[in-house]
Amino acid sequence: MGLDVIIPVYRPGKKFDRLFVGLLSQTVKPDSIILMNTEAEGCSCAALAQRLRRLMRRQRLYGKKQVEVRLVPVRREEFDHGGTRRLAVELSSADYFVMMTQDAVPADDYLLERLLRAVQEEDCGAAYARQCAPFNASLVEQYTRLFNYPTVSCKKTKADLPRLGIKTWFCSDVCAVYRRNAYNEAGGFVKRTIFNEDMLIAARLTELGYSIAYVAEARVFHSHNYTLAEQFRRNFDLGVSHTENRQVFAGVSAGREGIRLVRATLEYLIGQRRYLDVLDLFLQSGAKYLGFFLGKRYRILPRKLLLTCTGNAGYFESHEPAECKRQKEE
Repeated sequence: MGLDVIIPVYRPGKKFDRLFVGLLSQTVKPDSIILMNTEAEGCSCAALAQRLRRLMRRQRLYGKKQVEVRLVPVRREEFDHGGTRRLAVELSSADYFVMMTQDAVPADDYLLERLLRAVQEEDCGAAYARQCAPFNASLVEQYTRLFNYPTVSCKKTKADLPRLGIKTWFCSDVCAVYRRNAYNEAGGFVKRTIFNEDMLIAARLTELGYSIAYVAEARVFHSHNYTLAEQFRRNFDLGVSHTENRQVFAGVSAGREGIRLVRATLEYLIGQRRYLDVLDLFLQSGAKYLGFFLGKRYRILPRKLLLTCTGNAGYFESHEPAECKRQKEE
């Protein structure tokens, strides 16, 4: 049985250093850590390798455990949320692999052990960790994390669709482990997607009869204090993903879950008498709604507006819809 950890990286910051050290300190250590490095000035694979060696020496971890670290260069214009991860999985031969992002920091040394235990259950195709907001996160962000990642573990199957709706397929590659044979049966990550590669494969896994496990005991610190513009762009790209994958999302509603989150957060903030945070909630929710609304209609937007709205302009440069190509020619 092998276990690899796969992390796409782009100009990784200090959180990545804590993540890397945390992985080497796990009770169940990975066989390999595969870093898909989107190279940028000052962050080539050679520079990143040197940084990791210094880090291991400083933490006295160098040579302590034979964990292979593989750095794979990725051109910025070739990065794709699905395709880059799919390539990384092809480079791994492990029976299980963990997908992480560069800003997810293990909360303790038992993260991989607990995820692996969950996904090894016979019917489980994937398992994902609980994301906890650090203390410096906004109150709205802290409650949002608690809403989406509660303290109780659960397993979700196709039978839960009438009750949970789109939440049935909720699975986050911020920190998730996959069983390789189930992953292969599901066809792997989609080769081209602007967003949602994790939810798309989770939908396919449940369709095949596998369960998706949420492991509340496996914890990472991860949150974002997005500006309104960043929130808008993130949800615009989410809307694009829903439109490009209508065959998956047509039968479920994302709006119902969003409304439930806003109501629960509003009740919490009023109960805490945090009235200024209520304003923040409404502004954030408005940015999310507007972004998602326009993203679902991205095909009819003028090209300049489209590239202003998206948080991933490179996706449209290398993978232009027919409407965008026509507008560009005109």
